[in-house]
Amino acid sequence: MNLLTTLKGSMMEGYFPQGWDLERIDRCASHGPADVGVREPHWHEGFQPVPCRSLNDFEVYMGHEIAMQIRAAREEGRQLAIILPVGPMGMYRWTVFFLKSWGVSASHVHGFNMDEWSDAEGETLPPTNPGAFQYAMEHSFYNLLGELTVPEHQRHFATREALPTFAPRIAKLKEEGAKLVVVYGIGRVFHIAFWEPQFAGEYASEAEWRAATHRIGARLHPLTIEQNAITSFKSRTTLVPCYANTIGPGLFLQADYAIGGADGALGRGMMWQGLSFWSTLKYGPSPWIPSSYMPTLAGKLFFLEELAGPLEPELN
Repeated sequence: MNLLTTLKGSMMEGYFPQGWDLERIDRCASHGPADVGVREPHWHEGFQPVPCRSLNDFEVYMGHEIAMQIRAAREEGRQLAIILPVGPMGMYRWTVFFLKSWGVSASHVHGFNMDEWSDAEGETLPPTNPGAFQYAMEHSFYNLLGELTVPEHQRHFATREALPTFAPRIAKLKEEGAKLVVVYGIGRVFHIAFWEPQFAGEYASEAEWRAATHRIGARLHPLTIEQNAITSFKSRTTLVPCYANTIGPGLFLQADYAIGGADGALGRGMMWQGLSFWSTLKYGPSPWIPSSYMPTLAGKLFFLEELAGPLEPELN
């Protein structure tokens, strides 16, 4: 007796995105820790899952990887376009630590925030609001770099006015030899940024879906609302906006290198991200599972070891 056998006639029927193959998702989640490194045919030869024993390790590894990309681009004399998330956040203080320790300036970096809370029309919170992603980035990353920081005119945030300029700006930078790095987390509904799985039903083909660069005032799935209530709003669902501005696969799938993070463990055996982690690795590319494309890119996916499971009930 489980969700699959009791779904019909329940309040959950019709709740999940239409294109989800729940049995396939469950098969992904049936894997155990030993299977993480078993490579799938769709994985890029340069893709690598990296286990982390603790949250501290996770934050250091992620921060170091971002800092290394910034340092390498500077040593190569290249501009670096980097698409950044607000969360996981602990990595940024380590990025700052390494860059300052090395004395490496980020003046060659062009930062693009991948998403921002919005209303249905795409209006966002003012950058002085502590709930705004711009506020989080300024106070957790850019301001902490001091004189080594990314110049203000090279920081781009996902406002209604600025987001449509991301694609042409990044295209121009790449034409001039810049490297594009995407840093990402994985959503409860397998989203990258706030590119939700149900959007797949609005495109005539995978190619059309892959070409979409952004969305203004994107409608968020209820599971995304609840994920953020748990992870960012201390369970206060009423504070979570129902819409967001977000980049799309037309940008995040252009990455020359991708740095992913999965740290969704809550303690006492509880977690919210194990299913998302396994589906990302094993489902295979599908527009209904946006994160399933990330293993097709060169890069690393850092994850807390406990997310690998086994994903079975246990006494807490």
